[in-house]
Amino acid sequence: MRILIYSYNYHPEPIGIAPLMTELAEGLVKRGHQVRVVTAMPNYPERQIYQEYRGKLYRKELVNGVEIQRCYVWIRPQPNLLDRVLLDASFVVTSFVPALMGWRPDVILSTSPSLPVCVPTAVLGWLKACPVILNLQDILPEAAIHVGLLKNKWLIKLFTVLEKFAYHSANKVSVIADGFVENLLSKGVPDEKIVQIPNWVDVNFISPLPQTNNPFRAVHQLDDKFVVLYSGNIALTQGLETVIKAAALLREVTNIAFVVVGEAKGLQRLQQQCLDCGADNVLLLPFQPRQDLPQMLAAADIGLVVQKKNVISFNMPSKIQVLLASGRAIVGSVPENGTAARAILQSGGGVIVPPEDPQALASVILELSQNPENLTTLGLKSREYAVGHYAFEQALNQYEALCYSLIANGTQSAIVTKQEN
Repeated sequence: MRILIYSYNYHPEPIGIAPLMTELAEGLVKRGHQVRVVTAMPNYPERQIYQEYRGKLYRKELVNGVEIQRCYVWIRPQPNLLDRVLLDASFVVTSFVPALMGWRPDVILSTSPSLPVCVPTAVLGWLKACPVILNLQDILPEAAIHVGLLKNKWLIKLFTVLEKFAYHSANKVSVIADGFVENLLSKGVPDEKIVQIPNWVDVNFISPLPQTNNPFRAVHQLDDKFVVLYSGNIALTQGLETVIKAAALLREVTNIAFVVVGEAKGLQRLQQQCLDCGADNVLLLPFQPRQDLPQMLAAADIGLVVQKKNVISFNMPSKIQVLLASGRAIVGSVPENGTAARAILQSGGGVIVPPEDPQALASVILELSQNPENLTTLGLKSREYAVGHYAFEQALNQYEALCYSLIANGTQSAIVTKQEN
């Protein structure tokens, strides 16, 4: 097949949707398919175009067999409302040119965010007479409204119209969790249009490596510590302040160390809070090179998933699959009725505490640090569940089968139309 992946985020961005779309594209290439990716100049999570990509309107690359077509976007480190509008608008406009000029795809896979991309993908699908799959990693504008990122009533109306158009124009809507299915059904999206394919993890790349002779522990002087790790985006929805406050409560327990890995701007904010709280047991580090990720995860005794109380219930952080694959216990400081809590509890590899409750988080970390047998059991269940439910090959099989089915349906429809005429 010829598959066009239309995704705002892609390699070399280190977290979020980018690694997922990169693995999917490269996995499809390894199976003999021709894959083209239309994406933005890399800018996440710092919200600045990477140095080597600046000053260019377009850039074309070939990486691991994937043809990558990058385009300029309007991006600012501290965006106001106008900047956010211009970001989406610029990607819609600049991305359509390379998408249109490249070879004709058999199927288009479009990721959301960004929601406005549904417009060029719908037009492209019509012009090229090929089906479109909308891959929902988040539900907009609902999620943005819920956490206060989107407040302008006219923009809310616009994005609500775009959301309806996106569901209507797509041939299939792939979602990553059952909470998404419930949400879409409540909005009148036909059940037969929805396909649930969870996000994945490469269980061969991320595995339960030993902590002895671990280079990450050695470099950061953590060999004798019980390590509590958070790695990922430091944004409004996470509420990492809870972790810092929990660390402050445990600063007298000298064998427990907290490690937070994230973007520079978020780390600066947390550094100030560490000083304010007296949390001298927190190590703040920038994102690590991808090749070092398995050793970093293996250095942890506990992996953290953190959300604020107001995070919408269907939010599903992709870090859950990664932590499960590492074979470590998970502590989720997340809403108990949300998709994240459900996933952690179903795995059997973690425990849930109320969000934004530093005392509850500190208590469960202390308890696990004093109960190594329970910790080991949780870790074993984590790995087992990841292999059984989130292995990349399973997701790749599902996406490949979905693409084939849409192409087959399109071919059959064309035959029927021709016979009728």
